Amino acid sequence: MRRPAISYGWVVLASGFTIMLVGYAMRNTFSVFYPVIVSDFGWTRGGTALMYSLTLLAYGLFAPIAGRLADRFHPRYVLATGGLLVGGGIALCSLANSIWYFYIVYGIVVAVGLSLIGITPLISVLSHWFGSKRGGMLFGLLGAGFGVSLVSAPLFQWLISEHGWRVSYLQIGLAAIALIVPLSLFLMRRSPQQQSLLDQQKRTRSGGTPEGTASPVTSPVGHQWTVREALDTRAFKLFLLAGFCTMGFAQQVTIAHQVYLLQDVGYDPMTAASMFSVFGVAFAAGNISGLLSDRFGRVPFFVAGSLSITLSIMLLNLAPDPTSTLIPLVFASGTGWGLGVTPPAMFAAVADRFHGRNYGAIHGTLILAISIGGAIGPWLGGVLHDISGNYNTAFLIVQAVLITGIIMVLLATRSSAMPHIYHRRDS
Repeated sequence: MRRPAISYGWVVLASGFTIMLVGYAMRNTFSVFYPVIVSDFGWTRGGTALMYSLTLLAYGLFAPIAGRLADRFHPRYVLATGGLLVGGGIALCSLANSIWYFYIVYGIVVAVGLSLIGITPLISVLSHWFGSKRGGMLFGLLGAGFGVSLVSAPLFQWLISEHGWRVSYLQIGLAAIALIVPLSLFLMRRSPQQQSLLDQQKRTRSGGTPEGTASPVTSPVGHQWTVREALDTRAFKLFLLAGFCTMGFAQQVTIAHQVYLLQDVGYDPMTAASMFSVFGVAFAAGNISGLLSDRFGRVPFFVAGSLSITLSIMLLNLAPDPTSTLIPLVFASGTGWGLGVTPPAMFAAVADRFHGRNYGAIHGTLILAISIGGAIGPWLGGVLHDISGNYNTAFLIVQAVLITGIIMVLLATRSSAMPHIYHRRDS
């Protein structure tokens, strides 16, 4: 008996995880390079953080297009192109001499490349292999790639300390191209049907027979949602607002300013970068925890994650202690787990409701809303610090938008059309 075609789906998933890890590590270089660039050029934190905000906004604007490209064209070429752009853009940052150069190369080129290798095109491909009922697993494992990418912070800090930020950008960018492009071209497949056809062609060339080819994984039969139809629903609008608040504003303020925040408290750059790695490990753990939402429901995990972030920020504000690593460890762990568990829970909730052949474009629209929130957050956090000299106001706003996100998801998932999202699954 032949193994089912879905076995190759695990190769596609592993490749997607690695591509996510490397691609988002390129964007997350900002947190470590941010203090060095400010110090080297003497720019304001708000003006420098704007380059990160621009890359989030451009990423979101291009995400629906990336979703459509992945829906309609061969993913290997879409992903390989993204790898060239994101790696090449990071390498070109080594030539920067003005803030406008960063805005264009990091803010736009890297963002477009990342959208082509990001979660939107990858989930569009993987949904053909695993179906929508395993959405929590897919979003959790792919999201863990994002979380693990944050662990690269000490490596980036070491490269900067040893070689300077310009050489480090060049090395990191070229390494990304060398990893992403081969994985995309040689291992990614659109669907089980395509892989079965390739297997059949190999058997034919070797004298085998085509009988017994594996059955493809098919999407569940039902209404095929379009972006326009989704936007006409109250639930999707609420999901967009929740994404703006939680995965957008709150997440990106925390990622962009966390290393600088810990340095302001009194920690040296390597210690601050190491704490950021703890955040990344906890983020990945939160992503993996999101797998359980397939069994126990989406909302409990989203709410628990949002509350974990809120309480961790409150603890850091009330009891900062530059002589001990305990408080920063709790902060990094609590915020990391919370920010890690909320995306797979909400993404899977949206996939449960709006699945179908157009899901790539629908997911891209959600990413756009998230990216708008993410674009505002880092810039505003930097400006508020420039005005007040601390991050207290910025993180107070983060706590407020997290509570708002909880309310939006609770309202969105109260619909009778989504009972399995709010309650646990029995099967």
